[in-house]
Amino acid sequence: MIELKTPQAIEKMAVTGRFVADTLTELSELAEVGRDVMDLELRARKLIEKRGAVSCYWDYAPSFGRGPFRNVICLSVNDAVLHGQPHPYVLRDGDVLTLDFAVSVDGWVADSALTVIVGTPAEQDVRLVESTRAALDAAIAAAVPGNRIGDISAAIAAVGQDAGYRINTDFGGHGLGRTMHEDPHVANVGRPGRGLELRPGLTLALEPWWCAGTAKLKVDPDGWTLRSADGSRGAHAEHTVAITEDGPRVLTGRS
Repeated sequence: MIELKTPQAIEKMAVTGRFVADTLTELSELAEVGRDVMDLELRARKLIEKRGAVSCYWDYAPSFGRGPFRNVICLSVNDAVLHGQPHPYVLRDGDVLTLDFAVSVDGWVADSALTVIVGTPAEQDVRLVESTRAALDAAIAAAVPGNRIGDISAAIAAVGQDAGYRINTDFGGHGLGRTMHEDPHVANVGRPGRGLELRPGLTLALEPWWCAGTAKLKVDPDGWTLRSADGSRGAHAEHTVAITEDGPRVLTGRS
């Protein structure tokens, strides 16, 4: 079932969104050469506790993972691109790190992700990361009343495919509100004019992601971390967006 949120509910989701954005900003600034990624996990736990928020990941046990997930943030390094389960790893110069974070505050969820390059960036990694950010901008621009889900999906695919990347359709964006994953699914490939009509009150997590060399994934022994099948690096960009009468409103925007 798809729930259209009231303006009041969207305001509450925006409160959560600001916390998510601020947390990702702080954690991404801590991601430096020589830092153990577990430091980021532990810092996220402290921030959640201080805010009185509830992690959407802790004890999460969907069909696609080997649950329960016992961390509060997904941290994916290099060829890992989605659902990276944090474990001790010291960041090295040139590593590509994706941080994906979702919490509930007072019963309302926000979800966001970004990819950063640690230390000295390689040109091909910058291009990869920037392509997902450009695709997210295109997706947000398409998230207007009267358009359809397929318009968002097609906007994402156009950016990724024009940049030469292959796009996996197993995982994509989704509705959210009271819970992290709600209908509808928002694929990263689609056809304009197809799918659910976008109406004010619809809240979506839009999340373009892809790997440099392949659309195929493999799963780590932890049962969660998804990596590119060919070892190429991945990137991921995500915002929580509300469809409003005035156009798309990004609820997890970072200053």
